[in-house]
Amino acid sequence: MATEVEHKFLLANDHWRKLTSRSVFYRQGYLSSDRSCSIRVRTSGEHAWLNIKSATIGTQRSEYEYPIPLRDANELLDNLCRKPLIEKIRHFVEFAGHVWEIDEFLGDNAGLIVAEIELSEVGEEFQKPDWIGAEVTDDIRYYNHTLSLHPYNTWQESRDN
Repeated sequence: MATEVEHKFLLANDHWRKLTSRSVFYRQGYLSSDRSCSIRVRTSGEHAWLNIKSATIGTQRSEYEYPIPLRDANELLDNLCRKPLIEKIRHFVEFAGHVWEIDEFLGDNAGLIVAEIELSEVGEEFQKPDWIGAEVTDDIRYYNHTLSLHPYNTWQESRDN
């Protein structure tokens, strides 16, 4: 079984930007998500994947990912995935022996930036850079499948009602 061990954080400042080694644009959408799992299609450049993740909230989840033809992925994104799609630029930053993935969201989630670190095992220690803010690993609002249902640009509106 494939397992993902990941922590999510908000950013405290923009100091990470000068440390970015590369950036990649992702376009992704959800074919399905329920209490057990989410099924996602993602493209980046000339590559595409089908991804299945358990719906577990927290640091450890089951995850399976398979390459698919780019044309099929674009058709799925355009015609079958729920809207809005998730569009983001993922920035890669190396720090203290780990690679941090910093997602800068676009479109309906513009303004949201979340940092993630994937670890080899639960409980693995890691050093937090000065640009890391509050941990949001256990906050479902920051999961991509939730952002496709409740985009970041609607959060203030729902708090005002």
